[in-house]
Amino acid sequence: MSKEWRRKRQRRVYHVLLGMSLLLAGIMLRLAWLQLVPARPASAEISHWKTESVAQRERELVLDSGRGDFVDRSGLALTGETYEALAVFPLQAKARPAGDPADVKRLAAALGVSEKRLSRWMESLKEPAFWQAEGAGVPLKLSTKQQEAIRRIRLNGVRVLPYRNRYPSGLRVKHAIGYVSQHPELLRLDYALRLRERTMKLTDLTGGAGLERSLDALLQGTGPTTVSYFTDGADKPMHGLEWRLKRPTNPFYPIRVRTTLDLTVQNRLEAYVDREGLKEGAVVVLDADTADVVAMVSRPGIPSRGDGGLPEDYVNRAVRAATPGSIFKLVTEAAALEAHAVNERELFHCGGDYGRYGLHCWKRGGHGTLTLQDALAGSCNVVFAALAERLDARQLYVTAEKLGIGEQVGWASAAPFAPLGKPLRLLPEEEGGHVFAVLPTVRDGGQLAQTGIGQRDVKLSPLQAANLVVTLLHGGMVQEPRLVTEIRYGTGQLLAGIPRQAWPSRYGQVSRETAQTILRGMEAVVAYGTGRSIADGRWPVAGKSGTAQVMHGGAARLNQWFVGYGPVRSPRYAVAVLAENRGVRTSNQAARLFRGVMDILASPGQ
Repeated sequence: MSKEWRRKRQRRVYHVLLGMSLLLAGIMLRLAWLQLVPARPASAEISHWKTESVAQRERELVLDSGRGDFVDRSGLALTGETYEALAVFPLQAKARPAGDPADVKRLAAALGVSEKRLSRWMESLKEPAFWQAEGAGVPLKLSTKQQEAIRRIRLNGVRVLPYRNRYPSGLRVKHAIGYVSQHPELLRLDYALRLRERTMKLTDLTGGAGLERSLDALLQGTGPTTVSYFTDGADKPMHGLEWRLKRPTNPFYPIRVRTTLDLTVQNRLEAYVDREGLKEGAVVVLDADTADVVAMVSRPGIPSRGDGGLPEDYVNRAVRAATPGSIFKLVTEAAALEAHAVNERELFHCGGDYGRYGLHCWKRGGHGTLTLQDALAGSCNVVFAALAERLDARQLYVTAEKLGIGEQVGWASAAPFAPLGKPLRLLPEEEGGHVFAVLPTVRDGGQLAQTGIGQRDVKLSPLQAANLVVTLLHGGMVQEPRLVTEIRYGTGQLLAGIPRQAWPSRYGQVSRETAQTILRGMEAVVAYGTGRSIADGRWPVAGKSGTAQVMHGGAARLNQWFVGYGPVRSPRYAVAVLAENRGVRTSNQAARLFRGVMDILASPGQ
């Protein structure tokens, strides 16, 4: 009996366990079916469980990208401005009021817009956003009065929050600093690993030019500061959970980059060239002692928000090579002096026509009898074409390189820059230009003559032109213009310094005597030569004018230049001005701008 009882008991246990197993298997199959098979909603009020899950997740709004900032030499902000703005998260219209239904109307009144427009905008939101004035492109900066009024209003998903604007209001985007925007191709090039690891998206912002580009890997930081708002599946706020702030915890980021720019000078020069109507061109101001970049202006300017506009607006003409015309005569004279092909006491004759190659002097009837200094002062084409023909192409090329012409001269690390693990060039878009497109192996007198007056293949940038002046002031020693002096962590600790450094030519440097001879000629240019119209001003200045014939858009145009320094006896600044693509019968705008730039630099407080 006991054996029979045990057998019955075992059968009952077996059947119970079998039933439980079948039940569990059924539950698992049901769960798998719910997860893998899309289901149609039973009604308009019920959505698929996957949609519900997503709807209940947080909606995120970026308050601060976490990108590092730039300051000028005195610590004044060049990028980055934090202000209070109105943040709105998408909700169903009926879920918006948290108190008085008239609060939407009060919010519209505080913003100075119609209730209809505001309501339509809020109802159209698919993602959280900041309120923007029409056409502004950036969140509206709320006044203290607006903030107080909005904070008294009770609307779900609406809050006044701090917003970090990359480009401060009233401050134009600087070509030297560059800009940030969406550049998927650059992200693929620079951050392939992070894209694969999904720590970066192709929609993320990155530096497109200037320092924003060269220092992008350091500026990216460790992530953004965001605010999240939680809603349920019906787009209603989950009270008690709705707001959550997330920010990076690494105290070393974002970094801060101190530049060599003087923001006051930069802004004054930008306003000045705009008043004077510089449409295409650039102004570069270098410290005559250190070759540091004090100001760098390029026109046309970058749009105020760093987006939109034409491709040419984003080109930094201060580092783009252009045909220099007669300012290249400084190099031609240096080459002739270095080769002992001329001396200061030699007399020349200019009758106005060179006699070959179709070349003639700009002055009808010529300059008559003149010295080397007179020839530079009067920018005599006949004399400088003759000097160039006394040389060979290599002599011109070598002297130009000794003076930093034909190569990139902006600051660059000779070895990998430690914080980046690779070489650094502060202005990656800088063009080196050239004297000859290809160094000729067969002597061509016409090519030499045209090269000697800064035509034919010769191209150099305003940065190189200004640095040429610094080189002459330093007796022939070429320096690398800096745009940055140091980079610091968010804690203030030094991350890296950018030291001053010379630019050593493989051919050595021109002699101090050659440099002094050319500087005396530049004084003569303003004293009684082509620059005498700008002799009167706050400071006595010296320099060299230039006019180059170019083709632009199928029409003959002029590149007008003036390069120089001041004050003459104790130089503080070297300046290059380029006015591009001017009409063939226009006066030298660059010379007038040079005088104005020098007067601004000479004004009290500079």
